[in-house]
Amino acid sequence: MNEALSKSEKLAWLRLIRSRNIGPISFFQLIQKFGSASAALEGLPSLNKAAGKPSSIVSLAEAEDEMAEIVRLKARLIAWGEPDYPVPLSHIPDPPPLITVLGNIDLLKSSCFGIVGARNASANGRSLTRTIAADLGAAGWTIVSGMARGIDTEAHRGALNSGTIAVLAGGVDHVYPKENQDLYDAIRNVGLLISEMSPGTKPKAGHFPRRNRIISGLSMGVLVVEATKRSGSLISARMALEQGREVFAVPGWPSDPRSGGPNALLRQGAILTETAKDILDELPTPSAAELKAPKKRTYPTELIRESTTTSLPITSTNALSALEKYLSSTPVSVDELVRECQFSPAVLSEALLELELSGRLERHPGNRVSLVG
Repeated sequence: MNEALSKSEKLAWLRLIRSRNIGPISFFQLIQKFGSASAALEGLPSLNKAAGKPSSIVSLAEAEDEMAEIVRLKARLIAWGEPDYPVPLSHIPDPPPLITVLGNIDLLKSSCFGIVGARNASANGRSLTRTIAADLGAAGWTIVSGMARGIDTEAHRGALNSGTIAVLAGGVDHVYPKENQDLYDAIRNVGLLISEMSPGTKPKAGHFPRRNRIISGLSMGVLVVEATKRSGSLISARMALEQGREVFAVPGWPSDPRSGGPNALLRQGAILTETAKDILDELPTPSAAELKAPKKRTYPTELIRESTTTSLPITSTNALSALEKYLSSTPVSVDELVRECQFSPAVLSEALLELELSGRLERHPGNRVSLVG
């Protein structure tokens, strides 16, 4: 089993992931390149200079203040690869390097199932969600959702007695929406709250897709109950598929816009779900559902396929100019860039890293990237 990070190295992890233009994938690339977060912090100024941006590293004092706030909240900060980090989440391509958890930490070792759906859910949708969540909980599954109003709220409420995890788009101490204060308090007491954001962070639009990948990443399967075709719940479903999870959907009345998302998923092969039994028939028993933990600390992103310990090859004009031909404001998969540019994955990886450090590249779910602006 992997060992816990030292206090000093965990502070270095916190400083690195909180620094400007560092996301989960670039974080692990830097760790892979330099060998540790401490070494990456020392090397980052030269990388930023090469990328044409001034260094903007979170100070040790800022990281210590965040750690102190986490302690004050009676929460815990868990690093990827540490024994308490949830195993299914550790296997996704872009896991959060650090998560803050508040509540019943034992739920991180349980087998989880995600339920998501419309905020403006119907009465029937709410009732069905509560019933399915309660029945899955009685069968031994921990229910994961995002604590939004509507379907998320009912999923949590249905599973309060058996175990539920709320993944938050803001800090672990920030209640959103405010109307869910009582639900937040209940989950804090008997369930678990998780966030990859700093305490005190208010949720923004860009935080929700990141939250959704954690919901699906924690779960062995995801159920969608009522969602429009452009709903964020479908982002969760797509992420679940990309992460190798089962996707389930409740069919709906064709004229109801909230049925558009689940019905589309069903046409694409999602498992039709009317009761919890439809889900239980497809999944292993909770005791058999847990993934095995990695035997050693191997870094998760598939982008790292070759050693990157040599000097950066990305400052060459041909590498960056080739990328500029294929990148635009429309997201494109990294695998497609590898095929089109015909650079090795390691060269392309570092080229993308330079663009990200310069603030010119944005990462999207599904290992896709686009130019900023």
